Amino acid sequence: MPAIRIYESALCCDTGVCGPDVDQSLVDVTADVRHLQTLGADIARHNLASEPTAFAEDETVRGFMHLVGSKGLPLTIVDGVTVATGTYPSRGQLLTFAGLDEAAVEPQSRPELGLSEKAGGCCGGSASCG
Repeated sequence: MPAIRIYESALCCDTGVCGPDVDQSLVDVTADVRHLQTLGADIARHNLASEPTAFAEDETVRGFMHLVGSKGLPLTIVDGVTVATGTYPSRGQLLTFAGLDEAAVEPQSRPELGLSEKAGGCCGGSASCG
């Protein structure tokens, strides 16, 4: 499975909800990374503030930081190849990078959401909710 690494600027937290303003892109990427991890993807995030050695140890990241600097982050690398800079990839892009098809791995039954294959709709019956 491809190794996906996301290198981020110095953040106080990775969730995006640690300050007065919520950063929706951080909320989204946190959820997306966790989702892919549950699917078995080899994906990790590295924060410049808490993991500077991760930036120094990777030749691609070192070169990027030398040329562009932290203003070009986030940087997404898949198996040593830069695939995105300056923005976080979407969940669909991350699934593609990981070689996963969400439809093939996403269960039809989601009891934690109140959904099951037997339920005829979101309300659990054959009638519509509205």
